[in-house]
Amino acid sequence: MRSTTEWMKSGAPWIWLNAGAVAASLIMVLGLLGLIAYKGLGHFWPARVWEFQYHRADGSEVRLLGEIRDQESINAARLRDAGEQVPEDAGEEVTRYLVKIGNRDLFGRDFLWLIEPGIASRELAPDVVAFERREWGNFYGWLLAVKQQGDKVAEGGAAWPELLARLRRVDELHDRIRTLEKDEIGAINYRLERLRLQQRRLELEGRDTPRALAGLEAERKTLKARFATLRKQLDGLYRDIRRDSALMKIADGREVEVPLAKVVRAYRPNAMGPAGRAGFYLAKLWEFVSDEPREANTEGGIFPAIFGTVLMVMLMAALVTPFGVVAAVYLREYASQGPLTRLIRIAVNNLAGVPSIVYGVFGLGFFVYFLGGNIDRLLFPEALPAPTFGTPGLMWASLTLALLTVPVVIVATEEGLARIPRSIREGSLALGATKAETLWRTVLPMASPAMMTGLILAVARAAGEVAPLMLVGVVKLAPALPLDTNPPFLHLDRKFMHLGFHIYDVGFQSPNVEAARPLVYATALLLVVVIVVLNLTAIYIRNRLRERYRALEQ
Repeated sequence: MRSTTEWMKSGAPWIWLNAGAVAASLIMVLGLLGLIAYKGLGHFWPARVWEFQYHRADGSEVRLLGEIRDQESINAARLRDAGEQVPEDAGEEVTRYLVKIGNRDLFGRDFLWLIEPGIASRELAPDVVAFERREWGNFYGWLLAVKQQGDKVAEGGAAWPELLARLRRVDELHDRIRTLEKDEIGAINYRLERLRLQQRRLELEGRDTPRALAGLEAERKTLKARFATLRKQLDGLYRDIRRDSALMKIADGREVEVPLAKVVRAYRPNAMGPAGRAGFYLAKLWEFVSDEPREANTEGGIFPAIFGTVLMVMLMAALVTPFGVVAAVYLREYASQGPLTRLIRIAVNNLAGVPSIVYGVFGLGFFVYFLGGNIDRLLFPEALPAPTFGTPGLMWASLTLALLTVPVVIVATEEGLARIPRSIREGSLALGATKAETLWRTVLPMASPAMMTGLILAVARAAGEVAPLMLVGVVKLAPALPLDTNPPFLHLDRKFMHLGFHIYDVGFQSPNVEAARPLVYATALLLVVVIVVLNLTAIYIRNRLRERYRALEQ
């Protein structure tokens, strides 16, 4: 049997120590992802609605409807210091519940803390109806009747199916309104603005002849006539969508009329079975990834942020790869390996450690103000003083992140070039190939897995960056996507939404913190998923390239 000293010298303890460290790291990462998934994905499951009879601190009694979103044990003395009336016999610790009461337009708040000693009764509210609204958050109450133009058309047991049928009609009208406003009328407004800028350019260049202006005016009249027709259709749709409403009774006995035009979804949470809950959950998940945000980003979906993140990363990858590869090829294959080259490598390595906000400040000063301002003066004088490229946008954000990640690509590509045997280069040159042909047809293909490794690291860093993007293009809410059907289709000058900034905005700048907290977890999980998908795609390409050139390396 070996002694302890021999076992230590064999290196086995360090192998086990490294394996334990890796296992602990994996457990922590998976635990963190599990917590994020639980907190985020659980938000979309339909919660039951309870009816509370609650005694307030002033002795009054109220009835409330709401979902229990959280509960905690808290020191009773602490609550008394905060002004809460807690009975003396309640003990040192009391339980309080965070209840989403909704009806913010009536009560002024969405959430309320209820202390256990003050709850006289709590039971599931029978036949309660929940509305998800386009503004003012959720609405909870009992359905009394469905109205059309103020007249009751269904009440009692017939009201619920009638409500669902009319909500389907409202959804169809909303889709048609959205198509008219964002697609057809939006395209006309875009073309009218292009005509205005075209006329201004003719004036600046002295080519505003009557014939040229007449052609622009004829096209403008055609567009305005089409706009008037579409506007008339839109006004009719708005009249139709305001036709129906629901008469609801809330917990305190008041009757409230809710316009169906403001309702996104209606459901009876306490009457749902397992299949109904699962269907509701999947519908909410799909809405989260495919719809636009509403209610100050605390409701709806985050599709614009997903789209903006992926598009920006793809543009960044297309920009950083050629610059990084060219720089690495020069340093490894062409530059003389002297003090200057070593100094450049040290500078590249130091660039990788510069705080990202510094890149944001540089991008704002150089790309946006200097480069973008000069582009506006040279190419878009007709739009001045309104900036076209002299303002933060998609292109400057992509260039800033490309500059931030280019050191990673340079270092990874250089390492890949250094691993290629010298004999391969010499063999290519011996067969009559030039140095450029050797690089292009032999060396670079064999180094492509290393390039992909650098790209993977660049994508992983760029997708999660927030600080520089706040200065060079990202906004809280972008009304139009950077990619649409209007020429030139890809609008590099537009601002965009980003998942990382969305997390910051919802988590720290939301006016409704309790409503926003679950969406922070859900968005964070989705950002991790987007990064993983982008990286897995790059890893798949790298592995294919590695298998292709493995025989040559041997």
